[in-house]
Amino acid sequence: MCGIFGWVLGPAKHQDRETLIKLTDLMLHRGPDGAGYQLHATADERFQIAFGHRRLSIIDIGGGAQPMSSEDGRFTLIFNGEIYNYVELRQELVGRGHRFRTNSDSEVLIEAYRAWQLDAIRRLRGMFGFALWDEREQRLILARDAFGKKPLFIGELEGGFLFGSEIDPLIQFPGFSRDFDSEALGQYLLNRYVPGPATFFRKLKKLPPGHYAVWQSGTLKTRRYFSPPVSTALPDVKSFHDAISLFQQAFDDAVRIRMRSDAPFGAYLSGGIDSSAVVATMVRHSTGPVQTFSVGFRETEYSELDHARVIARQFGTAHNELLVEPDSFFTHWPTAVLRRGAPVSETSDIPIFLLSEMASRCVKMVLTGEGSDELMGGYPKHRAEQWIGLYQWLMPRLLHDGLIYPMVRSLPYGMRRVKILALAAGERDLPNRMRLWFGGTSVAEAEAMLERPLSATPPDVYPYSSGLKSSLRRTLFFDQTSWLPDDLLERGDRMMMAGSIEGRMPFMDTALAGTVARFPDEFLTGGKGGKTVLRAAMDKILPPEILRRKKVGFRVPIGEWFRGPYRDFLQDLLVSDSSSLAQVIRAPKLRRLVTEHLNGRQNHEKVLWSLTNLELFLRTFKVST
Repeated sequence: MCGIFGWVLGPAKHQDRETLIKLTDLMLHRGPDGAGYQLHATADERFQIAFGHRRLSIIDIGGGAQPMSSEDGRFTLIFNGEIYNYVELRQELVGRGHRFRTNSDSEVLIEAYRAWQLDAIRRLRGMFGFALWDEREQRLILARDAFGKKPLFIGELEGGFLFGSEIDPLIQFPGFSRDFDSEALGQYLLNRYVPGPATFFRKLKKLPPGHYAVWQSGTLKTRRYFSPPVSTALPDVKSFHDAISLFQQAFDDAVRIRMRSDAPFGAYLSGGIDSSAVVATMVRHSTGPVQTFSVGFRETEYSELDHARVIARQFGTAHNELLVEPDSFFTHWPTAVLRRGAPVSETSDIPIFLLSEMASRCVKMVLTGEGSDELMGGYPKHRAEQWIGLYQWLMPRLLHDGLIYPMVRSLPYGMRRVKILALAAGERDLPNRMRLWFGGTSVAEAEAMLERPLSATPPDVYPYSSGLKSSLRRTLFFDQTSWLPDDLLERGDRMMMAGSIEGRMPFMDTALAGTVARFPDEFLTGGKGGKTVLRAAMDKILPPEILRRKKVGFRVPIGEWFRGPYRDFLQDLLVSDSSSLAQVIRAPKLRRLVTEHLNGRQNHEKVLWSLTNLELFLRTFKVST
């Protein structure tokens, strides 16, 4: 787990080694254990190639330094992530006659590319963003893992480009444009995050998940190599008993190979079924107590610490807890925005950042439960989507818009989830409905804020293009291609690496995803709370109070804090004379949202969270709006 940074520059843009070191070292938090830098030219001396690397040492601590070159000097690699099946790949490559000087997964990646070229990427079970220079072919390969657990940004320059794990080093490159992408602003209001490949910077894009890019002779071409199995696999598992058995085998393997480490590791434990299943499986493969880490709040209705303790006691873990106070939360918030390189989409980002700082004092890697809901149908929307068509058939658009919508809009403060359900149920447009499920603003509301027409077309239509007849699979496909890579997995990478700790996510295993995609819809959402197969698989392993818990998500009492100790903070960010948002959002609209929330008439915490983060982002990055 590391941070990478580099460039390909034409003759007029060449930079010195000091620039490479300075910008790479902005990611010290991603790799405090070591660094490496390399500058060289293409054979025709037209282009300068730069590789910078910050290392968090987990696999082959003594032998995995980067940039890493092959023994014959043909290949040079900088790599962020882990290849979990590197042991199996290494054995196969040794059988083909390949030789290894280290025990690192980085060298396995180099030799896999030597053996299979670009097809090697499809063989990797892991999370990664890497750059590999092939000296003989004079080409550079950039690649990002299947689900987008690891980031890789590409910055456009005249006569070349930049690439890296985080945004901050790229935008600090001499002469790089910080021009604001106004279309990204509209997408942010609709989604609460900027969908890829866009960012808030016009000249900076994300390499999409499941893609690689090849640069050769001055041209960069991008290609998709992976699509989520839910879009292609047939639901051919007929027996629920067989589904449980197949899931147990695949999940056990996904956890087992993610425990490969030469450094101490543990798990984040929330007390929900997902992280509890991970911990229970880790205990099966561990020779000693598993270290677990949990975070909570004094506001008990938001804290899951009691539930986490139940699991910690049952499985005898070495348990650690962190209580997040408002002052610590707000102190770390600007740093979270800096590390994310964007507004922080979820309030839970910051507690994860704080927990990562604490956990990194005794471990270097943790397993987490992210991705379970998006893989196995755990959100209420996954069940609700199956009834949307019927509702819309029974409820004509005019009746919904004229009667239901106004009535729902006036519901009191505590009815936020009911409002989201009712508003989403009436939305006929699939992209807009997917956005509304997670509390984004409607197109009409966003246009009112911006005082201009808004293109509701997403920058990438792929998440909405599956053409699947199953409403569940259609929604899971969106979750796995937009919501996960551009929000939750982005949070997992940026906030954990901000605390110098690696996060591994067994539910995001491609082999496991292929297994689950074979299950019929009713095996996923057929029971109360969804994730039916997972609950059945854990029935004899986890206690009933964990299995039967109502899904609450990772909630932070930000609405209460905004109305309480940080009331003035909210008003300063959004409605004071110093607010940068006044340049892009209507001031009367901002004042109304703040006033209604503070006096308790409406719960606007999600949109206020989005807007306050946008303000902090504009101040932090001094974007040219």
